Amino acid sequence: MTPGIMMVSLLFMGISMVVSMILKSKFTRYSKVPLSTGLSGKEIAEKMLRENGIYDVQVTSVQGFLSDHYDPAKKTVNLSPEVYEGRTVAAAAVAAHECGHAVQHATQYAPLQMRSKLVPAVQFSSTIVNWVLLAGLVMAASGSYTLLLAGIILMAITVLFSLITLPVEFDASKRALAWLNHTNVTDSREYPMAKDALKWAATTYVVAALAAVVMLLQYISIFMGRRD
Repeated sequence: MTPGIMMVSLLFMGISMVVSMILKSKFTRYSKVPLSTGLSGKEIAEKMLRENGIYDVQVTSVQGFLSDHYDPAKKTVNLSPEVYEGRTVAAAAVAAHECGHAVQHATQYAPLQMRSKLVPAVQFSSTIVNWVLLAGLVMAASGSYTLLLAGIILMAITVLFSLITLPVEFDASKRALAWLNHTNVTDSREYPMAKDALKWAATTYVVAALAAVVMLLQYISIFMGRRD
């Protein structure tokens, strides 16, 4: 790994850690704010699914802190215990956001469909890309650039996935917030808190995407420079 790539990696690692700490702090804070409606995350998720005409998606509880996610293959909204059982602003925001993905799936939201199609390729590339890039840098020093180019192509797949993830996450939050506001699941005091929590959750994806793009450009620059 070159000094430039190492510096960029450390920079974004630091930024990612700061954003992650803020997100956890926000979640912890809003997890202590009781929801005026008294609904649990599970009840909110089921309510949002029903009101969007979705009856074939199951709401389940999974272990882990902030492990909440929607599984399009199994059609399950998976909520962490704090969200599934929680009757707080944080639980409402997260549960609605994950249901936003279920609504995207039901309405065939294009970016979500594109991301789903990329999953097998990303799973493959992410397991070997670092090794291929490392070997590519070693081979490039002796004048062979084929392996480095292969690593760049593999990395480009993961970068594309990160970029497509952005509209998917932002749109899910937009759907969640509109529904929370429209149905009065959150009141005028709670809604800004839910919006703030989802904003910081989205920021983690922005940082990850930006880091991925910058790293890809670094490797492309090395590839082009050494060929010259």
